[in-house]
Amino acid sequence: MVSSKVKLTGKVIFRGDSGYEAARRNWDPHTDRYPKVFVFALKTQDVSNAIKWARHHHIPIRARSGRHALENNLSQVNGGIVIDVSKMQGIKLDKKKGTVIVETGNRVGRIAKTLAAQGFIAPFGDSPTVGIGGITLGGGIGPLQRTIGLISDNLIGLEMVDANGKVIVANHRKNADLLWASRGGGGGNFGICTKYKFKVRKAPTKATVFKITWPWNQFEKVLKVWQRWAPSVDTRLGSELNIGPKKGGNVTMEGLFLGPKTEAVRLLKPITSVGTPTESTIRLLPYPEVVNFLLAPDPVLTQKYSNQFSSGFGKSVFPDSAIKVMKEFLENAEADSTAGFFFLNWGGAVSRVSPKASAFFWRNAKFYVEWNTSWINPANAAKNIALTRNTRRKLQPYIVGSYINVPDQGIKDSGPVYYGTNYTRLRKVKAKYDPKNMFHNPQSIPPARKR
Repeated sequence: MVSSKVKLTGKVIFRGDSGYEAARRNWDPHTDRYPKVFVFALKTQDVSNAIKWARHHHIPIRARSGRHALENNLSQVNGGIVIDVSKMQGIKLDKKKGTVIVETGNRVGRIAKTLAAQGFIAPFGDSPTVGIGGITLGGGIGPLQRTIGLISDNLIGLEMVDANGKVIVANHRKNADLLWASRGGGGGNFGICTKYKFKVRKAPTKATVFKITWPWNQFEKVLKVWQRWAPSVDTRLGSELNIGPKKGGNVTMEGLFLGPKTEAVRLLKPITSVGTPTESTIRLLPYPEVVNFLLAPDPVLTQKYSNQFSSGFGKSVFPDSAIKVMKEFLENAEADSTAGFFFLNWGGAVSRVSPKASAFFWRNAKFYVEWNTSWINPANAAKNIALTRNTRRKLQPYIVGSYINVPDQGIKDSGPVYYGTNYTRLRKVKAKYDPKNMFHNPQSIPPARKR
């Protein structure tokens, strides 16, 4: 029994206090909720105290790092406690050992830029403001993954506060099952992480970035070439393809090549020679500027669009029937919005890891694909959510799985969809570290039942 003397520590904001409205605002406005209290932890003990307090008062717990949760009730819940680690921002690089210890309140951009300035690569996704706390636990995809693996593939240790408020360390020698589960098993399942230890690699002095833009009506041509070229190109090349809505959108491919410009130009030729690009940038930059180029500002509190996302992994090249589904979606998405399709090339270091070696299962795809609808007026939410989910149903023959960091609560019985055959083992890990299911949300992993 937790003593009633347990007090909340750190920066504590109850509903009604000044600062509450700012505290509950997220990157995606339609995920905003009204928790009872926010605890902005300043150290691990504050996280422990908050968990013990929540247990004593029987209120639901949510962990939050970067405020980028893309579905409801994941990082906030009405009447609950949000344990926010965003003020915990320590970064300790050990150049000799090639490791870095980061507190889980750091945003991805801050880590990538800090390490780049010291000559090291830290993996990142497509936004600098995503929290390292959440992106790591779900896998962590991005343009460097074909060279150095997923963010979670580089995770070699962690500190976590469990459901009893006890601080646990996990690495390859101690609590190795928890480390395994934390490498792709999703956030908010086992406890609240406060520190991560990653292996890091030396950055090249310079690397090549690229950004090519085409008119929207050329998306089919571009995609048909991209999805054959991108998964088999040199694994030092990471490529993201974005296709916006028909009304007001275009087609953009950007990414990096960890090598010289002359070689990048040659490797990019199959795609740059497609259609009539309206913009073409290929530049050799010092590595810190490469990071700045790819992590364009993405403010958290001023985002005006609400979104519904879904995702999957392409088993093979999309045939015309799948592209037709995409076209319907893009024609019906709201004009001049952030809606669209996003593709990321797969393979390389990602696919060299066995699906069973970590919780992240979907290793053997050709590419990753996600799509989202966007809206400003809340009255348009239902039709946009339906459009995203109906598109998933139509694309089902062409994709496998889904990415837990881009959740879709329209997916029923989602465990095997997110985790493949690793789901059974993840339930056992959950039963060991959180048997009473203190950490739960609409699509969290339930503990395995005792036989």
